[in-house]
Amino acid sequence: MSAPLRPSPLLPVWLQAYQRGWLAGDLTAGVIVTVMLIPQSLAYAMLAGLPPQIGLYASIAPLVAYALFGSSMTLAVGPVAVVSLMTASALAPLAAAGSAAYLGLAVQLALLSGVMLFVFGLLRLGALAHLLSHPVINGFISGSAVLIAIGQLKHIFGIPVTATGVVQTVQQLVRGAPQLNLTTTGIGLGALGLLAFSRAALPRILRQLGVSAGAAGLCAKLAPMLAVVLGTVAVTLGQWHLTAGVKVVGQVPAGLPALAVVWPDSQSLSMLWLPALLIAVVGFVESVSVAHSLALKRQQRIIPDKELLGLGAANVASAVCGGFPVTGGFARSVVNFAAGANTPLAGVVSAGLMAVVLAGLTDWFTLLPQAVLAATIIIAVTSLIDFDTLKQVWDYDRADAVSLLVTVLGVVVLGVEEGILLGVVLSLGVLVWRSSHPHMAVVGRVAGTEHFRNVSRHAVETLPDVIALRIDESLFFGNAAAVESRIMQLVDHQPSTRGLLLILSAVNRIDTTALGVLDDLQRSLGERGVVLSLAEVKGPVMDKLATTPLGKRLAGQVFLSTHEAFCALSAAEKPPAAAG
Repeated sequence: MSAPLRPSPLLPVWLQAYQRGWLAGDLTAGVIVTVMLIPQSLAYAMLAGLPPQIGLYASIAPLVAYALFGSSMTLAVGPVAVVSLMTASALAPLAAAGSAAYLGLAVQLALLSGVMLFVFGLLRLGALAHLLSHPVINGFISGSAVLIAIGQLKHIFGIPVTATGVVQTVQQLVRGAPQLNLTTTGIGLGALGLLAFSRAALPRILRQLGVSAGAAGLCAKLAPMLAVVLGTVAVTLGQWHLTAGVKVVGQVPAGLPALAVVWPDSQSLSMLWLPALLIAVVGFVESVSVAHSLALKRQQRIIPDKELLGLGAANVASAVCGGFPVTGGFARSVVNFAAGANTPLAGVVSAGLMAVVLAGLTDWFTLLPQAVLAATIIIAVTSLIDFDTLKQVWDYDRADAVSLLVTVLGVVVLGVEEGILLGVVLSLGVLVWRSSHPHMAVVGRVAGTEHFRNVSRHAVETLPDVIALRIDESLFFGNAAAVESRIMQLVDHQPSTRGLLLILSAVNRIDTTALGVLDDLQRSLGERGVVLSLAEVKGPVMDKLATTPLGKRLAGQVFLSTHEAFCALSAAEKPPAAAG
């Protein structure tokens, strides 16, 4: 009997374990996603300020590269709205949109983002997925959606607008109202109506007609292609690009992209490294969130480090093919999942079909109205505005809600990079503020038990001359003074105090500054006749504390449990007094 074949390290795991029964689902999903990907690729290239064929270029090699390195079985990689906006925001100050210099910078931006992601993957920095808080990510995406939608109104109404900010764009739209192109507006509003109807009502109508829920949802997701076809047919029959001034995509060069690596020079590197880093992090966080949510539905597992490698390879592949930054798309991935994709082979099938489109079918897009692409973008991004999360966060944690709202306003008013940086700074500020104001509770014993609870919340027993204080935060330079101040307030308020018990069950670390404060506190309390004791000190904290002068002075005053400390500190002649 021949020995079984050994797994090849050059092939992805999913390919080595591929089963024939998966093929039908992968082929079906590949075809359906391609139909959806074509209008999205054209639209997001326009959003990024690039020629339409660049969107198609970015929808071929990245899918294959991700299939080789990524860990998700159903994530669909390609151009997405938020990353396209970030690309435009980064490059607009550096070169004229659509110019050769602009295109070169877009390619370099993709290359830098890809290299960063791939290096992060090699360094196993998958924890980057948790670098940005959910409120900041939701705020950034919602703010970007508003920014994108308003920016596309010029294409819907056919009004020339040169501004990039929201306020300036709205002002120019209002001033340019007399120049409104009625035919373009009709096409744009018609496409918006069709797409909105497809999303809101079409699935329900199809289900009432007996179509399965899955098929009805897929039909709704493929509505953008129908809008593309109808818009193109209308312009072709009416020749509105000639008679009514309707702007169309124009000639899309046929043929596969040339392969080249264009590494940025020192000047470009200095201008692009920060936008590339932000695109890498935001794209990775968004992509992992999508991949993880889909994986859970099939009891599959996402490996963040492999996602870094997969997305890094995808962006490098996009750059080599003359594309721009890409990541995993939410809507596309959901369609891929619902269409029956079993493995990344579905993405490879999509890449092959996109190559066929580029090789010989690009003439079909020549008379595609830009208003239809703008409508596609608007409908896609409005679903990203997340009011439900804002309400939930507002009800649960006002500080996080403020971070979300500030990020939204920052993106809308200041811009993409400034908005997300503002959100990150605010989130870190909230974290530092909370850490510097730790929760502390005076506790007592629940009668007849060994459980201790906050005296202000429960009816508990306390010792008349002992204050038992639980500190619910690690002690460090940022909160040590606040802890000391709280302790001294308690002792001043209760002059009869003869013992102070610090319960450190929630303390994972005591830094040098906090150690010094505790040292001074122990001496100060000693001068007032108050004995300092500790309880429930964690092993690693105790190991470090035991080697210090404070730890040596506290020998015999460190208790394994709060109950043990209570028993040791109780005086026979002073029974516990009830406290409410």
